[in-house]
Amino acid sequence: MPQAPIGEYALLGDTRSAALVSRNGSVDWLCLPRFDADPVFGYLTDADHGGHFEVAIEGKVESRSYRFESAVLETRWRGPTGTATVIDAMPVNVKGFRPQLAVVRHVRCTSGEVDLRILFDPRLGLPGRRPRCSRRGLDLVCEWGSLAFVLQCFGGATPEPGVLRSIRLTQGAEFTVVASLADRSPAVLLTPTDALVLIQETERDWRRWVAEVEYSGPFRQAVIRSLITLRLLTYSPSGAPVAAPTTSLPERMGGDLNWDYRYAWPRDAGIGSGAFMAAGRVEEAQAFLRWLEIASRLTLPRMNVLYTLDGTPGHREREIKGISGYGGSLPVRAANAAANQHQLDVYGWVVDAGWHLASLGFELDGPSWRMIRALADFVARCWRDPDAGIWEERGDPQQHVSSKLLAFVALDRAARIALRRKTDLRRAEVWTRERDSLRSQVRERGWNQMLNSYSSIYGSNRLDAALLLIAMSELEGDRFERVEATVNAVRQRLGAGGVLLYRNLPDGHQSPNEGAFLACTFWLIDALARCGHVEEAEPLMGEAIRLGGELGLLGEEVDPSTGGMLGNFPQALSHSTLVAAALSVEVAKASKTRRESPRTPHEPPG
Repeated sequence: MPQAPIGEYALLGDTRSAALVSRNGSVDWLCLPRFDADPVFGYLTDADHGGHFEVAIEGKVESRSYRFESAVLETRWRGPTGTATVIDAMPVNVKGFRPQLAVVRHVRCTSGEVDLRILFDPRLGLPGRRPRCSRRGLDLVCEWGSLAFVLQCFGGATPEPGVLRSIRLTQGAEFTVVASLADRSPAVLLTPTDALVLIQETERDWRRWVAEVEYSGPFRQAVIRSLITLRLLTYSPSGAPVAAPTTSLPERMGGDLNWDYRYAWPRDAGIGSGAFMAAGRVEEAQAFLRWLEIASRLTLPRMNVLYTLDGTPGHREREIKGISGYGGSLPVRAANAAANQHQLDVYGWVVDAGWHLASLGFELDGPSWRMIRALADFVARCWRDPDAGIWEERGDPQQHVSSKLLAFVALDRAARIALRRKTDLRRAEVWTRERDSLRSQVRERGWNQMLNSYSSIYGSNRLDAALLLIAMSELEGDRFERVEATVNAVRQRLGAGGVLLYRNLPDGHQSPNEGAFLACTFWLIDALARCGHVEEAEPLMGEAIRLGGELGLLGEEVDPSTGGMLGNFPQALSHSTLVAAALSVEVAKASKTRRESPRTPHEPPG
C-alpha cells in the first residue's frame, strides 16, 4: 500500500497527541503517549517497518468531512453491494475512569451489504518494533515495557496484530473498534455503550468550545476549522503549541528538506495566540503566555527559537537510520537544530501577543509582564546585530529586514503596554528611542531603489515574502507608499501562480526546489486588507481557503505544479495566518463600510 498524498490525511486528536488518517481509512501516524514521543503507527515515514491501523470498506470513498464544528471525522463509503459510514474520534475528555488516550472507530452499514476490512498492526518507534501480545478475554493487549496499547472490538472478534480480517455487515449492522493507551498505569476497558458515548461526548465538547468563537464572517467555516486544528495541536497539560504533529514530511519530494516540527516555536505560538484572541478565545492565549513565561525562565532575556512541550530547550538533532522516509525522502530527523539559532523576529511575535491581550482589556499578570519587559530590553540592546532570519537558514547570520520589522514590533508594543499600565515609563522611553532609531535604519538601509521595495537583507537585491509583514509591523505608520510598493514587488517576483508565493528565490531568479509557502499567501492577503484593498483581498482569501480541499487542512507548502501539500502536516502556522488574514479582511470591510456610508444632516463628521 503506497503512502497517501500528504494533503489527503485527516487529523484526529485529543490535545495530547494526534492521529493522521488516510482517505482509505488507515491511521498512518500516532505517537504515544504525546506528540513528541515515538510513533506506534509510523507508516507515514516508514512504509517498510512502520505500523498502521486500517478500518475500511471494500469499495470507494464517496465523501469525507468533519461533523459540524467538531473534530469528529465522518467517511461515507460505497461498496459493490451496499454503503457504510465510518465515524472516527479521539476523546478530549479523559477525566474520570477513562483511557489515557483512545481512538474510537465506529462502522455502520447504511444499505445492502458491505465487507469491512480491519488491520491492526502497531509497531513502536522508527524503525517499528513489534509488541509482546496477550489476550484479556476477547481483548488484545500489545505491550512494549510499561506502555500498553489495547484493542477492543464490539460486533465481532478482535483480530490478531498484523493480520487482515474481513467482516460482512448487512444493513443496520454496526461494528465498533477502540484502540486505547495504558502508559505506566492500568488499562481501562470499555463497554460497547461506553465507546459510542465517547464519540457523542467528543462531538458535544467541540461544539461547546466552538460556541465561544466570536467570528461570524463569510469565512467562518475555514476559521473554525483552523481554530480547531490549532487547539488540537496544543499540548493541553502544559499549554505548549506544536508547530505540527509530524516529523520529516518533505518540503521537496525525494529531497532532504525534512525537519522535526513536534516542538513549540514561540513565533508560531505567538501568531496562533493572536488568532485565538481575535476570534474571542482568550483562554488559549493566556495559557500560551503562562507556558512561555515558565519555559523561558532559564534563558531570559534570550528567547529560544523552540522549546519542548515541557518548556525545556530542544534536543540535539539526529538522523534516524534504516527507514524509508515519506515517498523516499531522506533523511528522517528527530529534534531540530534550529533550537541553537538566534532569530530576532521571535521577540516581536511574543511581545505582540502580550499587546493583543492588553489591548482587549486583560491585565497582564506580573510574571508575564516581567517576561515581556525582559524581551523588550534585550531587543533594545541587540537589534543592530545580525541573526539567522525567520526561515532558519543554516548559514552565517545576516541583517534580515523582516527580523528588524519584528524587532520594531517588540519595542513598539512593549512601549504601548507600559503606557497602558502606567508602569516602567522610563523603560518605555528607552524602548521608544530605540524603536525610532531602528525605524530610521531600516528605512535607510533596507530600502532598495532598484527594486522599488524593501529588500531581504540590507544591501541586497533579493526579495523575501516575509517582507509582507511590513504592513502588520506598522513601521511605516500611515504612509502606505513603501508598503504597497513592497507588496507589489513581492507578488511580481515571488509569485508561484494564482494566490501562491515562494518565500524567497535562493539565487534571486530561479524557482526554488521547494513548494510555495502558505503562510506567505495569508500574509499577502493580510497586507492587502491593511492597505485598504479589500476588494482584492477577499477573493484571494476564498482561493487560498480552497487549497485545503475537502477537510480544510493545510500543510506548510503547496506544490504549484500539482496543488499537493508538502511539509509537515497539518501546519499550525498556516492555520493561524489564515485566521489572522480572515479577520483583517473583515476589519477592512467594516472600515470601508463606515467610510462609504452617507451621514445624516445632523451627524457630525469623523
